[in-house]
Amino acid sequence: MTHGFRLVALPVEAFAHLFDRSDTELAAHGAQRCIVDAQPGFPCRVSLVDAELGERVILLPFTHHDTSSPYRGVGPIFVREHARTANLEVNEVPAMIRRRLLSIRAYDRNGLMIGAEVAEGSSLETQIERFFLDAAVESLHLHNARPGCFNCRVERA
Repeated sequence: MTHGFRLVALPVEAFAHLFDRSDTELAAHGAQRCIVDAQPGFPCRVSLVDAELGERVILLPFTHHDTSSPYRGVGPIFVREHARTANLEVNEVPAMIRRRLLSIRAYDRNGLMIGAEVAEGSSLETQIERFFLDAAVESLHLHNARPGCFNCRVERA
């Protein structure tokens, strides 16, 4: 691989306050508290690991592509109650990503999608390499291909 990359998790600070909210307060913001009853199935976008059985998570809408382009994107994400923000090494791909079928979306500096591919997480590095050969690609977004949920952003290292 000729290009280094880094998967970027969401910051825990943006979500930590949610766990102190009542179910009614969460519902007013389109969010809900859940108890994990399947694994895998509740991928945390802060820790980039699948939540454990019995763990508490918040399911909430999140603006993952905050741009003024037509590709502005909002979708559901899970955040684990005691999550810590993942700080991955260059070229590190966590198991949560590795075990899923992914939709990889390439965006330019104006927030426009300029490429997309569906691939198994086990071959993610090959796809990242291919996209980052194009200098116009600013970043990539990884989504779970079947439900379409955002996982994380990929930046050049």
